[in-house]
Amino acid sequence: MNWYPWLNAPYRQLVGQHLAGRGHHALLIHALSGNGADALIYGLSRWLMCQKRQGEKSCGECHSCRLMLAGNHPDWHVLSPEKGKSSIGVELVRNLIDTLYSHAQQGGAKVVWLPQAESLTDAAANALLKTLEEPPENTYFLLGCFEPSRLLPTLRSRCFYWHLASPETALSMQWLGRQISAEPVAMLAALQLSEGAPIAAEQLLQPVRWAQRTALCQALAEALARQDLLSLLPQLNQDNVADCLYWLSSLLLDALKWQQGAGNFIVNQDQRTLVQQLAESASIAVLLKSANQWLRCRHQLSSVVGVNRELLLTEQLLNWENGLSGADRTFSHSL
Repeated sequence: MNWYPWLNAPYRQLVGQHLAGRGHHALLIHALSGNGADALIYGLSRWLMCQKRQGEKSCGECHSCRLMLAGNHPDWHVLSPEKGKSSIGVELVRNLIDTLYSHAQQGGAKVVWLPQAESLTDAAANALLKTLEEPPENTYFLLGCFEPSRLLPTLRSRCFYWHLASPETALSMQWLGRQISAEPVAMLAALQLSEGAPIAAEQLLQPVRWAQRTALCQALAEALARQDLLSLLPQLNQDNVADCLYWLSSLLLDALKWQQGAGNFIVNQDQRTLVQQLAESASIAVLLKSANQWLRCRHQLSSVVGVNRELLLTEQLLNWENGLSGADRTFSHSL
């Protein structure tokens, strides 16, 4: 598993708590996707199970470390949804609990890694509560989450909360510069589009994906010049439509910033000409309404089962075009 430089400080702090006798048996790590929480958890798990620790470091030589490096340690349990499912049911949790109350196969610590605690059903979360409160000896629960508000309050209250913040921009830019060949302005835009998460920014900068975003920006500039926003449909009607609509919404929000004289704070720093073009295309009210409509459209596409993607996108493009032209008519199709 890769290690990232911005994880050094939180790793030392978390391990230091255990060395000082203040380490919690249940850790809830709140982090954006792309900040490396899985690497941090893996490193902490290795240290907890290492049989010959060297201060803050795992030895890398003991049998436990070798099993972790091989990816088959019997006392490291990863709790995730079964194949084809999006949630963790109560039976998976009960089976895990039964396993935890047996002796550790390697005679050391047992560690449970739950990458996305939001995937627990309410019944599964409730089944876990008593074990979280009174765990078997030398057993640790490491939970990851993107949205703590989606967890049961009773589950959160039994864990030690840790927010893994995005690293400083300068550190992220240095790291990105070592990982991928790209212009600094492109790296900055990718980082801001990823809410400061460097790994997510690196994935966005991969040639195929970055080219798709660039093509969308170019198509939008041409569509605005021709006042033919419906021509954007092929660029938006893609399998990764959620990404496309996020990029489009961020441009609209940047245009609002531009209109307010806050051009230095825009996200899409590599598309300043397009942002200005958007800012000059409509009033604040129209831009704000369009941004809200696209965000709502994105939510519908991700949450409504069986929605007609092409029809919904076409409808929204026509509404946007009417808004820019000053027409009052709004197209609406019942889903």
